[in-house]
Amino acid sequence: MKSIYINDRLYWIIGGLVVFFLFSFGFPLLFPIVQLALLFLVALVFIDAFLLYRIKKGISSNRSLNSQMGLGDDAEIKLHIDNHYNFNIQVQVYDELPFQFQERDFIMEASVGSGEGIDLKYELRPIERGEYQFGKLNVYVSSFLGLLMRRYSMNEDRLVKVYPSIAQMKNMELLALSRISTLSGIKKLRRIGHNYEFEQIKDYVIGDDIRSINWKATGKRNELMVNQFQDERAQQVYIVIDKSRSMELRFQEMRYLDYAINSALVLANIALKKYDKAGLITFSKKAGATLKAERSKIQLRKILEQLYNEKPSESEADYDLLMSLTRKMLYGRSLILLYSNFETLTSLERILPYLRRLNKLHLLVLIFFEDEEIEAFSEQRTEDINLIYQITLAGRYLNQKRKMKAILQSHGIQTILTTPAKLSIATVNKYLELKAKGLI
Repeated sequence: MKSIYINDRLYWIIGGLVVFFLFSFGFPLLFPIVQLALLFLVALVFIDAFLLYRIKKGISSNRSLNSQMGLGDDAEIKLHIDNHYNFNIQVQVYDELPFQFQERDFIMEASVGSGEGIDLKYELRPIERGEYQFGKLNVYVSSFLGLLMRRYSMNEDRLVKVYPSIAQMKNMELLALSRISTLSGIKKLRRIGHNYEFEQIKDYVIGDDIRSINWKATGKRNELMVNQFQDERAQQVYIVIDKSRSMELRFQEMRYLDYAINSALVLANIALKKYDKAGLITFSKKAGATLKAERSKIQLRKILEQLYNEKPSESEADYDLLMSLTRKMLYGRSLILLYSNFETLTSLERILPYLRRLNKLHLLVLIFFEDEEIEAFSEQRTEDINLIYQITLAGRYLNQKRKMKAILQSHGIQTILTTPAKLSIATVNKYLELKAKGLI
């Protein structure tokens, strides 16, 4: 019986009998009691084995999960176990999780009544994109005696793909396009100017811009009529992601690159919903994904697949290459949202000439990161000399980041300095702000 195992309880009983047996050498009258106890234990073991093996399939089980997961999202895994024995059982469940989770001792325990079923749930949070292979579902069953365990190994092999977070994309879409968006962190901005396409003439209502009154239509109808405009559509929005080693830093176990990829999907979706054209460029030392800005029905799916396949690079970012890619792909003035990261002023100053040239040709928004954990650490109060030194260094690091932002803004470059957790909200707000100001 390859699938039978000794339970911990039996080990403890055997250990106790061994001690009792050794003790009985000094007291010969106790020796028969030890023999009877041993025989009784052997009988119980045989009874337990009979109970566990007297039917061919004592339990059935299965695992339920989606065919794809979202990067950084909690995914719920459901297990169901049915007890076909005519007595209550104890189960220990060992699920063979994908190696990416590094869970080598994952176990769940439960009791299942006779002829009943039980549902078990747990959550996983993938922090890397790619294919995740789930293995077998192993269930160890013990009876009310609890001396032996029978293993049932269910072939529940399943390949699951982890994509950029579609759940985050949908949530941000609801916030950005709903009337209650201001309650959830998305700013609802007043339109400025008239850089919009004419849509229709409508009756004036309180709150309409009096500068939009159409006096000719008002004279004909003898009622106040106004021109209604809509956002100028079909503007080119390019999402550019630096995937060099500067984006390898992590926050809550996820790379900055992966936060940028999640945010890029959110932004592409919002841009398409706003009737703009969305495109994608990724680069490091070599060119990565290159998708021309379009507004087709399958454009978002194309962007999703490209982002799914992006791999980080250990090399430095080549901004000469980026300039070349933009010259080839971008026609006319476009909005470029560039996700990157700089840890020192020197690294920023090295690429500043490229950013200035790019900003002259297009509307550039540079998005880079500040570390929330370092900021929290810098706000501590202590009298420990060593800790004071570390807090001072943390403060200098944060000030350097803010100085980078000031330098970029002094050159007319739109800038977002944000924590990874607030990246998507900050980026969508900036896009909506630029749309409201008629800058794109």
